[in-house]
Amino acid sequence: MCDILYLVVPCYNEAEVLPDTASALSTRLNAMVADGTVSAESRILFVDDGSEDRTWEIVDSLSRENGFILGVKLSRNQGHQNALYAGMMYAMDKCDFIISIDADLQDDVEVLPQFVEKYNEGCHVVYGVRNGRKKDTAFKRLTAQGFYKFMNSMGAETVYNHADYRLMSRVALEALSQYKEVNLFLRGIVPLIGLKTDTVFYERKERAAGETKYPLKKMINFALDGITSFTVKPLRLISSFGLICSMLSSCGLIYALFSHFLGNTVPGWTAITCSIWLLGGIQLLGIGVLGEYIGKIFSEVKQRPRYFIEKSTCREEEQ
Repeated sequence: MCDILYLVVPCYNEAEVLPDTASALSTRLNAMVADGTVSAESRILFVDDGSEDRTWEIVDSLSRENGFILGVKLSRNQGHQNALYAGMMYAMDKCDFIISIDADLQDDVEVLPQFVEKYNEGCHVVYGVRNGRKKDTAFKRLTAQGFYKFMNSMGAETVYNHADYRLMSRVALEALSQYKEVNLFLRGIVPLIGLKTDTVFYERKERAAGETKYPLKKMINFALDGITSFTVKPLRLISSFGLICSMLSSCGLIYALFSHFLGNTVPGWTAITCSIWLLGGIQLLGIGVLGEYIGKIFSEVKQRPRYFIEKSTCREEEQ
């Protein structure tokens, strides 16, 4: 008997692309059921992350028309990572493995059978990795590559050119559920699980419709969340930089004292002003980084729930 697959699709204001997404995923899943790749009990689970458009209305309608489609609606917008996590936890007890995929159809649905092949070979986690970034702008390519390199240099283990297109077995999902942090960065948490993994390479497409949900501001915030959630290296770098500045300042003080006693001092404000600005900037940067970590601690100690499911389209026999 084939294993049950749930495709977990987080959605936020995706009304424009949802019909196309549902059609593409249904066609692919139906073919996989027909050729015996997965069980007929497999489903597509849309997770509405508190959308402000007609996303939930469309999901609800699609679930009535298509037996493959299910949906859950979060009570408010919790962010992509929490919405994805909510879908995975909801599906964990209902399937043997899940594949998470974004709703914009940029991830190639035709490689889904390759994920299942890796799963059948004993892999608990399979990462979807894009072949390259030829279609990205030079700025997007530069910042994305810089993000992965910087994350790895800071000690956060991430898979290069992998977003959130991945397969996870029920065993991997159960392991993931043991990670209790509120500040979720799944690209960093999943590699920590340590089970057998593999990769599937694919060509990333253009967005089918609608606008990107990750503009520059969100990308920067996402990177900051990832760094501050997984490593204390920035704090250590600031400490090291502070030590170096202190040593240089001591050398400067000794030089100033010798110059004073030798009568070689020249009155001026440029050096003083520059040094004040430099040290002031370093201090503000240090305070900012400390603030990020203190904010993370503040969120974690409160232990607020990551999400609340307001409603579901699941029929009673599937609950």
